[in-house]
Amino acid sequence: MDMWKFFDITHREHIICNPMSLEKLEELITLLTLKPGSHVLDIATGKGEFLIRLAERYRQMTGIGVDISPYFLADVRKKYQERVPDARLHFLEMDGARYVPEALESFDLVACLGASWIYGGYRGTLNALQKMAVPESWIVVGEPYWRQEPEKEYLETIEVMRSDFGTHYQNVVAGQEYGLEAVYTLVSSQDDWDRYEGLQWYAAETWASDHRDDPDVETVLKRVRENKIAYLRWGRETLGWAIYVFKKGVLAHS
Repeated sequence: MDMWKFFDITHREHIICNPMSLEKLEELITLLTLKPGSHVLDIATGKGEFLIRLAERYRQMTGIGVDISPYFLADVRKKYQERVPDARLHFLEMDGARYVPEALESFDLVACLGASWIYGGYRGTLNALQKMAVPESWIVVGEPYWRQEPEKEYLETIEVMRSDFGTHYQNVVAGQEYGLEAVYTLVSSQDDWDRYEGLQWYAAETWASDHRDDPDVETVLKRVRENKIAYLRWGRETLGWAIYVFKKGVLAHS
């Protein structure tokens, strides 16, 4: 089935499409302290909650949100008109990795919260984002990390390699390779994870009950139920998630 339809179904109850609480998202927005006229880029913006909340807080900013999902962007545009219709925000439906700004080093904040795979991984994401950010800017990335060594069966079940993710420490220090200094991390709690995963189970089951004739019902339920078992059996103790907040130095690597 269409993967973007699948994500739309499983995330229909989510406000933000990652395992982070709204309280921690608000904490992040407060810490970023954008100056009037700041330019913001949010790659893989999802439902746009981060960018729209930034616009609610920092009224004089301009922002670009990029996402490939037509379902999520439909939600974003509705939310935008309801909450910040006068904000200078622009949303693009495209693969975030293919987005190229008019000029490099042109954004005061560049974010990618939970979609580093589009740049080939975490380090590829840090490298791509820092090239689009001005010196002394913010780079914000959401990324999984290993809380403990993953079991082979878990890796096979979720089709991930051990090398796909680092530890929390490795994620923090990786920024130094690209002239970035980690200044803060917001780490998901087990409750944050449980809510994120559990809402997917709930959304899939309620959607299936309401759409019994949809040809994708069996596929959705099978995939979600398999993911549920993998999370409860291994993932809950093994995989963490955090938002890493970096400052780009004046002498960042090119």
